[in-house]
This record gives sequence, structure tokens and C-alpha cells, in this order.
Amino acid sequence: MALSSNLDRPARALAVGAHPDDIEFGCGATLAKWAAGGTEIFHLVCTDGSKGSWDANEDPARLVAMRQEEQRAASVALGGSGEVVFLGWTDGELESGLRQRWEVAYWIRKLRPDVVLGHDPWRRYRLHPDHRNAGFLVTDGIVAARDPLFFPEQQIAPHRPETLLLWEADDADHVEDAQGFADHKHRALLEHKSQLRSTMHIEGDDADQAAAFRARILDRLTEHGGLAGMQLGEAFRIMRNL
Repeated sequence: MALSSNLDRPARALAVGAHPDDIEFGCGATLAKWAAGGTEIFHLVCTDGSKGSWDANEDPARLVAMRQEEQRAASVALGGSGEVVFLGWTDGELESGLRQRWEVAYWIRKLRPDVVLGHDPWRRYRLHPDHRNAGFLVTDGIVAARDPLFFPEQQIAPHRPETLLLWEADDADHVEDAQGFADHKHRALLEHKSQLRSTMHIEGDDADQAAAFRARILDRLTEHGGLAGMQLGEAFRIMRNL
């Protein structure tokens, strides 16, 4: 399978994640690289993250507020403005329905990105329904955003992004060079302090666990970069001519 690499730096890029922290895992280094070159990067998070704790006594409202602040900080760590679109659908209950598609199409039309990035909804044996449905909302939202007879009540001009990059793809065919931006990705992920225990397996100030998490990030970047002969990279399924 032929691989492409390194898109021309877009003027605007929109990353759509199911939960706070999904974007940083999926494309954090790529966003940081583009932002360093002058790209406006935008984050859109579909759910409220209210199930993202192993503590059965956690207050969901407190967790939602915390995760929003963490996501804003992660945006800044990648070179963004810290302004994040939160659709606020209940964590674990995201649907790829018409109302959700309306919202994603609205934000594509409003933000007018050249490149959209999101979960690959066709990944085999994907367990989490929010990731699957967030991926379909991206693909379906692009179709709706580009065609003027979808959702005319939005009263926003249609917009057709140039490229879609899907992370977590089984059959990746595009790699973005991440050399020099691993630290940005790592720092952005560490802004999600509420997820240190459950997602990153870091208990308190355990230095060994923190080092192990950083090693996992670097291992994945190395694996992805190796697909295209790069030292570090992030791999995607690319779709053009949207």
C-alpha cells in the first residue's frame, strides 16, 4: 500500500474527538506542528466526559467542569487558543443521529477548516461506541457541511474541507512527521489530570509510571513514523476530494 506523507500546512484544521483527551492521543503532535507554522487549530469535543473516572463517588458535574478546563489547557499546550467547542452529549451515550450531525456540520461551516481530523469509524472491533459514532459524525458532517441543501436553516455558507485524516485506522496510508513535537503531545496529554489514573496509569507522583506513560507515547510515535521511514510520526487514513 502506497503511503503519502506531510500535507502542505493548512491554514485551518479542525480536530473532532469523542471525549476530552481523544484529540491529543490521536493527532496532538500533528496539530502542534501545524500550529507552530501558523495554522489555526480548533478542537471540537462531542461528549461531556462525565463517565471518565474510576471513582464511583465522583460528582459528574464536577468532572465535566474539570475536563473542560483540562481540554482548554491541552489546546493551549498544542499551540491553540484554548477555545474549545463542547457539544456536551452525555459520555457513553453519543449517537450518530441527525441532530448531532447538524451540530458537527454547523461547526465545519462556521470554522471552515481546510483539514478535518477524527476517529476512524471503520476500525475493526472498536469497543467504545462514542469513538465509533464520533467518527461517523465527522464523515456525515462533512457531507452535510459541503452540500447547500443540507440544513439551510443554519444560514451559513456551505464549506467543503480539502482533506480528512482519520486516526486509529487499521489501514493507515498517510503519516505526518512528528519529529520535534513529541513533547507537545506529551505535555498536552498531561493537562488531562483527571485521567492520569484511569487512562495513563499514573498514580499520584509515581515517577516510574509517569516515565512508562511517556515511553508508550514515544513508542507509538516511533511505530507510526517507521511506516514512512520517519523517526517519529502520526499515522492516519487519508481521504481527499471530499
